[in-house]
Amino acid sequence: MRTQTEVVRAIAEARTHTDELFRLVRPDSLYERPIPERHRMIFYLGHLEAFDWNLIARYSLDIPSFHADFDRLFAFGIDPPAGQLPCDQPSDWPGMAEVEQYNQRTRDAIDRVIDDVPDQLLHVAVEHRLMHAETFAYILHQLAYDRKIAPPDSGPPPTAPRPPVSAMIDIPAGPARLGRTPDEGFGWDNEFQAVTVEVPAFSVSKYKVTNGEYLEFVRQGAQPPFFWREERGHWLYRGMFSETPLALDAPVYVTLRQAQAFAQWRGAQLLSEAQFHRAACHPPASGNFHFRHWDPVPVQLGEIPGAPAQMFGNGWEWTSSVFAPFPGFEPFPFYTNYSEPFFDGDHYVLKGASPRTASCFLRMSFRNWFRPSYPYLYATFRLVQQ
Repeated sequence: MRTQTEVVRAIAEARTHTDELFRLVRPDSLYERPIPERHRMIFYLGHLEAFDWNLIARYSLDIPSFHADFDRLFAFGIDPPAGQLPCDQPSDWPGMAEVEQYNQRTRDAIDRVIDDVPDQLLHVAVEHRLMHAETFAYILHQLAYDRKIAPPDSGPPPTAPRPPVSAMIDIPAGPARLGRTPDEGFGWDNEFQAVTVEVPAFSVSKYKVTNGEYLEFVRQGAQPPFFWREERGHWLYRGMFSETPLALDAPVYVTLRQAQAFAQWRGAQLLSEAQFHRAACHPPASGNFHFRHWDPVPVQLGEIPGAPAQMFGNGWEWTSSVFAPFPGFEPFPFYTNYSEPFFDGDHYVLKGASPRTASCFLRMSFRNWFRPSYPYLYATFRLVQQ
């Protein structure tokens, strides 16, 4: 459990991460909407500070609002069902200077009272901001290259020989402990309460499914992944800051529906959430996570002999498990719509981490979730045989 001083320092570091992301967008492009299902980017510029203000100043300390309209405007993101896209125009949003003024005043006010804030809410503020460091990376990825300013560390990731595709690891039957208990430290509401389930024996692929493996599926007529583009018979990967020849040894980023179709084609299944817990070792100290790279690296880098490789990092892993509450679930009273609205049978659990996932989310109990056809996130998968 981190001390309050450490959490305050973590807030400052998280602000640095998100500030750096916004500086990668050319100023005249912040009113673009790179992902049709999401808000324009100007929303996220205001959302991070509005969330902290609404949580810390308004909810926790009951400090009077200085800009109630912005508190509401930037309060919540969106996750519309298919066919219900937002239709606002750039002119519907306030000017950038006004948003930046709101942001600075918010930070200054919160910093003056931060010693009075309950520890749990500080953890929420840190992790919420770091979640959006990843969410905004998905959005930034879809912004046209000429509207982004590539940083010095935007070069191509490491390469390695193509790994074997048939390696399977046997996982014996046994218990899987999902979730956590309050005495284990901070977690989001959907991580509680801990539950133990029995898992039959299964075999799991040592590596995440690669672009090279998935290319064989595409050649058989399957739909190509969202991040691929074909040019004159050659496949390219649409990276964050440039297109590169498709790296056959990197993990393929796909939707759940595509992962399920590939697994069926190979006569296999996807991991369940419980099977992930049985197969995963403790989160590693290093890997392709915590903003180390902008794009994926080869699937065998950092592998552990006799264990599935990269269970954490290099891409979230789709599971076959519908996102649902554990027994004893209670929503956070200060953030009732964090998890509960998504217990709708239309969101699935992802485990692990992506290149843009902060290291605090590598705890075993953390659960990510998305709709099964959402193509923009850095989501991978591996195969299971019963």
